Amino acid sequence: MPSSSVVDTVTTRLNAFLASMRSEGDAYGPDAAVFIDAAASTLQGGKRLRARFCHDGWAAIAHHRSPDALESPALWGLCAALEIFQSAALVHDDLIDNSDTRRGRPASHRALEATHRDAGWSGDAEAFGRASAVLLGDLLVAWSDDLLEEALIGETHADDVRREYARMRRDVTVGQMLDIAEESAWSVNPPEQQLERALRVASLKSARYSIEQPLVLGASLAGADGAQLDALRAFGHPVGMAFQLRDDLLGVFGDAAVTGKPAGDDLREGKRTALIAIARERLDARGQQMLDAALGDVALDAQRIAELQQLIADTGAPEQIEEMITGYAAAADGALDGAPLDAGAMVDLRALATAATSRSA
Repeated sequence: MPSSSVVDTVTTRLNAFLASMRSEGDAYGPDAAVFIDAAASTLQGGKRLRARFCHDGWAAIAHHRSPDALESPALWGLCAALEIFQSAALVHDDLIDNSDTRRGRPASHRALEATHRDAGWSGDAEAFGRASAVLLGDLLVAWSDDLLEEALIGETHADDVRREYARMRRDVTVGQMLDIAEESAWSVNPPEQQLERALRVASLKSARYSIEQPLVLGASLAGADGAQLDALRAFGHPVGMAFQLRDDLLGVFGDAAVTGKPAGDDLREGKRTALIAIARERLDARGQQMLDAALGDVALDAQRIAELQQLIADTGAPEQIEEMITGYAAAADGALDGAPLDAGAMVDLRALATAATSRSA
């Protein structure tokens, strides 16, 4: 199925679920309706990347067994649940990082802050926005579980899917905590360990749940055996790593008009990514001090961002990241050679991997 059809079908499933949640929420009153609308707004837009990899993971197994296999409501429910979980992670991530925007719109905590202010309510609007965003992310996690369980009713391989989904939730949560810890422990960690630690965070926080686990979830729903799951993991994890490294580059050098986030936003947020780890290791003491002092400074203006971009670029770190992306992409491509998967699905997976790792947004 073309990616555009997958996106459209998943969006339709999400809209049906949201209509149900709005209907159930009528009894909660108008303030709750605003909260539910805020949750629904997080599901607008996006590339539906996790849903697409989940679908193609399913197709790699189902079409290997029967070329005429048809997508089931369970598959679309699983794909939609992944998108809701993604929204939950983004709400919490933006809150933790103090991000003001997401996909060119105000981040959820900023939008909720504006709701408080526009309504003329008493108290601290910013505190309201932050507290509400914590609960908003929690609501989205609950919705994700609700939709998952609804989708798995009567499914033969439901337990396999549940186990992998639970592992995904744990990995993301631990990865986010390690990311926070890395920002705090950066100054005392040995420089030679910083790249290793940054890559560990990238694996847990992004690579597994963005690519590898959606693939495995779709394949598990289709009844994949051990060899098939191994092949998909061997493909999915390096694609996920390349995906995150591309994100790291865009977070520093991306075009705001394309990414929907301010240029250099990762610098203002103080993200200790693989890109930053490599650059810092190559800088002299003065350059390290300059970089360390700037990371996490929310007041960085365009001129300072440009200076830091040049500082990082001069180390050659972006070129090394590009080489790492190329290496991960090659490893992923090789993992599919001779794999016991549907040939057509492997073509789609390779195309999807290329789109995920060479994107500009």
